[in-house]
Parts: sequence; structure tokens; C-alpha cells
Amino acid sequence: MKSTSTSPNPLKVILVAGLVAGTLDIIAACTQAYLKRGVVPDRVLQYIASAVFGKDAYSGGMAMSAWGLFFHYLIAFGLAAFFVFLYLRWPLISKNIVVTGLLYGIFAWVVTTRFIIPVFSTLKPSPFVLRNAIEAMVILMLFIGLPIALITKKYYPRPAKA
Repeated sequence: MKSTSTSPNPLKVILVAGLVAGTLDIIAACTQAYLKRGVVPDRVLQYIASAVFGKDAYSGGMAMSAWGLFFHYLIAFGLAAFFVFLYLRWPLISKNIVVTGLLYGIFAWVVTTRFIIPVFSTLKPSPFVLRNAIEAMVILMLFIGLPIALITKKYYPRPAKA
């Protein structure tokens, strides 16, 4: 990427970070589901769609899988947008971008499991199991938080002042 004197458009950063993180995360989720339970990717995506469409999502075929992918990326873009918003306004975030990204992954887990699912979905929150929570957090730390943070830092080496 060529360096210019103007800051990149935050929408571009959000788009790139959301696409990369969302793609890495859905690959990780599908891989984990298959290795642990033999669940195929279509079923993972239908599960995501079931948060909005209920049990009908499991009989909705590819259309429901597409909805699941849409909702997945919607959340990834939302997480990317929030990080970019914070990054541009809070210079402390850029001090140690790796630690910040890993912590943001934990934040993403908290937001998705303790806010988005209970408030905005038809899914019942899963009972808290420490091992499952740690596995999910590690996935979000490595495949959501860290990529979003590193991509944001790449586009904004020094945060802009608000």
C-alpha cells in the first residue's frame, strides 16, 4: 500500500478488517464444529440463521445458509467498525496492538454471547462451560480481535486525533 498524506477512509478499513476477520472466524467456526461434532458448514450457517428465523432455518437449505453468512459478516463488520471508532479516538489502543487485539477478541466474545444472542436472537444462551468459553474466546481473540487490530494499525500507523 502506498503511503499518502491523507488518512484512509474509515469505511475502507472497516470493510477490509470485517471481511478478513469474518472470513477467518467462519472458517475457524466451521472447522471446529466439524472436528468436534462432525457438523458441516451449511449446518453452522443455518445455526447462525436460526438466531433470527428459529428452527425453520434448518429446513431452509442454501437460502438459510446465505442468511447465516450475512448475519455472521454483519456482526464482524460491526465489531470492525467499533474497533476503528475506538482506535481513532483513543490513542492508548495503539500502544500494544497485539495485546489490544487479543483483548478485543475477549470483548467480542462477551458482546456476542452475553448481549447479541440473549437480546437479539431466538437462541437460548448455552449454559456456561469454562472449557467451551475459553475455546470460543481464543478463536475470537485470534480470528476477530487480532486481525481487526492489526489491519486497523496498518491503515492508521498513528491514530488520528478526534
